[in-house]
Amino acid sequence: MRTRRTARTIVAVVAAVLLTGSVAACGNSDTGDGSAADGTITLGFSQVGAESGWRTANTTSIKEAAAAAGIELKFDDAQQKQENQIKAIRNFIQQKVDVIAFSPVVESGWDTVLKEAKDAGIPVILTDRSVDSADKSLYKTFLGSDFVKEGRLAGEWLVEQTKGASGPVNIVELQGTTGSAPANDRKEGFAQAIAANPNLKIVASQSGDFKRADGKQVMEQFLKANPKIDVLFAHNDDMGLGALEAITAAGKVPGKDITIITIDAVKDGMQALADGKFNFIAECSPLLGPQLMDLAKKVHAGEEVPARIETEETTFTQEQAKQALPNRKY
Repeated sequence: MRTRRTARTIVAVVAAVLLTGSVAACGNSDTGDGSAADGTITLGFSQVGAESGWRTANTTSIKEAAAAAGIELKFDDAQQKQENQIKAIRNFIQQKVDVIAFSPVVESGWDTVLKEAKDAGIPVILTDRSVDSADKSLYKTFLGSDFVKEGRLAGEWLVEQTKGASGPVNIVELQGTTGSAPANDRKEGFAQAIAANPNLKIVASQSGDFKRADGKQVMEQFLKANPKIDVLFAHNDDMGLGALEAITAAGKVPGKDITIITIDAVKDGMQALADGKFNFIAECSPLLGPQLMDLAKKVHAGEEVPARIETEETTFTQEQAKQALPNRKY
């Protein structure tokens, strides 16, 4: 009798232990490294803001690509403030996401927070904009455009168009956000392209913060201060579109009285080009989402990836814009 009772007791204890282990395993929804138990990757992404049509298209691409790839996306809008991005990255670290990606508002001031991510074992991907950190081990890769090349293409087109011009060609420049990679690099590339042509003179250069309203305001100032403006070089379409309003209000014909060169090639900009109000656009594609998700999977798996991955882009004249517009995705 005692033997049977002892045996039953042992069986009951073993069953209880197994049940407890089973419940603990079922209740564990976190692997401890930020991944869900089903292997889903969590990506923390901090976006610059929503300052332009380009940025809106970029955000849409990232959100749609994450959903299609089965990646859990934790999205943050920094509203064009570096302190907001640093706070977001620290929140991602605290949440133990698998991968962090962000488009830096400006180039400088990231080393401390990026080292925190590295120490936490979370790989970082830079998208669209780069940082000026000397320690390249703080991030795995950069995905985006060659901004210097974009500026250079814009300048080279102008050099070709002004061949044989006898007098000075006065240029005004609407720069992007001060300290940002695209503003710095596009300015540099454009200056390189026109350097050998002393008749091409930048008579005014000021930031319009990549915003349409600011582009209009700064262009109004340019027009008041400079009675003869031949060319406008805008670092993005939105500032160029704002400048159109100022140029028209001043009684001038955009695209004729003032040649307008921009960068991005979003739909509104392409329409302005097709209508003859812009003269040339160097493309900067915002559709980085699918490539970003592919990179997130690779760096999470510990795979080696190139230090820099550039997007394929082109340039547009008026006729090319007309042909491309019907199928334009952004």
